[in-house]
Amino acid sequence: MKKHVVLVIMDGVGKGDGGPGDAVAIAKTPTLDKLFATCPYTWLKAHGTAVGLPSDEDMGNSEVGHNALGCGQVYSQGAKLVGESIESGSLFRSKTWIALRENCVENGRTMHFLGLLSDGNVHSNIAHLFAMLRQAKAEGVKCVRCHILLDGRDVPATSALQYVDQLETLLKKLSADGFDYRIASGGGRMQITMDRYEANWQMVEAGWKTHVQGVGRQFPDAKTAIETYRKETD
Repeated sequence: MKKHVVLVIMDGVGKGDGGPGDAVAIAKTPTLDKLFATCPYTWLKAHGTAVGLPSDEDMGNSEVGHNALGCGQVYSQGAKLVGESIESGSLFRSKTWIALRENCVENGRTMHFLGLLSDGNVHSNIAHLFAMLRQAKAEGVKCVRCHILLDGRDVPATSALQYVDQLETLLKKLSADGFDYRIASGGGRMQITMDRYEANWQMVEAGWKTHVQGVGRQFPDAKTAIETYRKETD
């Protein structure tokens, strides 16, 4: 006898504590209630080490959850995978890194880093940027520019300055003995460059102009830019 199996992924639906913030427990879910009452089931962890993230404090997301579901084993993903490649040195032995470094060192080019600046561990970890900056200097890259995308989703909404302060401290330390390491541009997640949901090409275009062409509002430093925009939007 043939039987059919249907895999349904209900992103964001899970087992909570039943409290006032547990939307699934509060909602009317007659179909789920019937299935739980009449069918065998179990609960799966969709965050932390169970799906290959660095620690159980790290929230899950659609990418790591969908990759891990049904694979039959736990394997490193996201921030953990990047962290392991840095720790082992394999990232710096990759063809991509070697080509970038050689171009910068041999031709006097600038190395650029563009990405999310936070330690949310879902889509980024500032420690990875720090490791690459230190390695770039160790390998003789004289000029580096960072193009920072502020988070506010995987980390608290107004936490940008703490990450900028950490980065500025390291850049100042590395900018000695003829090295020049700085923040060159930036923007807020879902405002500049980083468009995940709406295929907003105007946002992508704004990112291109900001990070590549250097077109945009100018500030003496990243801290001033953040504080200015906060005052203007309060």
